[in-house]
Amino acid sequence: MRTAYQYKLRPNKEQLATIELWLELLRRQYNYRLGERFSWWEENRCPVNACPLVMPIPQLREIPDYYSQKRDLVNTKDKFCEYKLIHSQVLQDCIKRVKLAFDRWFKADKNGQKLGKPRFKGKGRYRSFTYPQIKQNCIEGNKINLPKIGNIKLIQHRPLPNGFQIKTVTISRKADGYYITLSLENKSVPALTTKVEPTLKNTLGIDMGLKEFLVTSEGESVPIPQYYRSSQKRLKTLQKRLSRKKKGSKRRLKAVKAVAKQHKKVADKRKDFHFKTANELLSKAEVIAHVDAERRAGGKLKY
Repeated sequence: MRTAYQYKLRPNKEQLATIELWLELLRRQYNYRLGERFSWWEENRCPVNACPLVMPIPQLREIPDYYSQKRDLVNTKDKFCEYKLIHSQVLQDCIKRVKLAFDRWFKADKNGQKLGKPRFKGKGRYRSFTYPQIKQNCIEGNKINLPKIGNIKLIQHRPLPNGFQIKTVTISRKADGYYITLSLENKSVPALTTKVEPTLKNTLGIDMGLKEFLVTSEGESVPIPQYYRSSQKRLKTLQKRLSRKKKGSKRRLKAVKAVAKQHKKVADKRKDFHFKTANELLSKAEVIAHVDAERRAGGKLKY
């Protein structure tokens, strides 16, 4: 079984500066490696129906893949000494992100749809980095020991479950600060429970709507909480203050953070509502059936 626990971080000024430096360096590395792949792809693609009779043949070079780009990190550290400050596995994970983004561009997902072309990360758009491996005793008290960063204070609002091992650690930047996500695994716990045969007694049907959030087969309805509508007045005030600030100023940056925090509050309320509603439904029935939007006219239920 695989699960994830997220905690709020309280880094000091030195640790905060280190994390910000890492994110900026990783953003530049991501853009450079993505540019390498785009450059090779543009030089070596030539559709048959559009290939000119005379054209210069570019110099053949190795296809930049995950392993070649990971080996080239040694040259990057020699030319730019600041990359030696970053943990080696964190830097390699950046190369892995480039590989996954580029692969999703060509390979279709399980529904047969392809994603769009990967984009370069603008300033402030690279918001997280991952430790693929970490020691199991990295958490001591209310602090976590991160390699090359140090012991960072975290708000551990709930203890880690017994028997689970920490697989990866991700540091992410959000509107109200930094968070750490621990990916946990326990191989003794089955990932899927036994199948339950749906009957009239243990099954509950729901229908999602626009006027009501959902209506159950028992006639109960859950209203839409309208968290965004209730916060529009506050957002309007904050966005009006933002529009009056001079571009590039510190006050404008402060106003941008205020707007982002307000949007995060709305998202957190909506997420909390979804979890509580799902928990309430599961406490009433073992099987939940919902109406398929594509077959709504036929009234067929999709399990």
